[in-house]
Amino acid sequence: MNELAGRWVSEAGTSLTFRKDHTFTSEHFSASDCGDLATPESGTWAFNALTGNHELDTPDEAATRGSVLSLGSVASECTVTVYLFGDEDDPVMCPTGDADAGCPSDEYLRRSE
Repeated sequence: MNELAGRWVSEAGTSLTFRKDHTFTSEHFSASDCGDLATPESGTWAFNALTGNHELDTPDEAATRGSVLSLGSVASECTVTVYLFGDEDDPVMCPTGDADAGCPSDEYLRRSE
């Protein structure tokens, strides 16, 4: 996935809006990754880059494409991991700490027209 900018929505009513300047805003977004910390309503995003051991664990704003990204909160120390699935024509987004667990079907986000 190389074009993230724009609004993404779920059937559950969540929306995330990504801007090309690597900032985002959210509506009705909750993230179990944050625990007791406030869920990010706005912040920064970056695709995760490959490290020396070929793991996608380092957010890097210079990365221009990827299947994993990190959302960093402005209001707290929380970072949310988001996985992108599907193909270029019909991508879906799942905010979860475990890609194998996935998301409930109504919580997958799709690009809004």
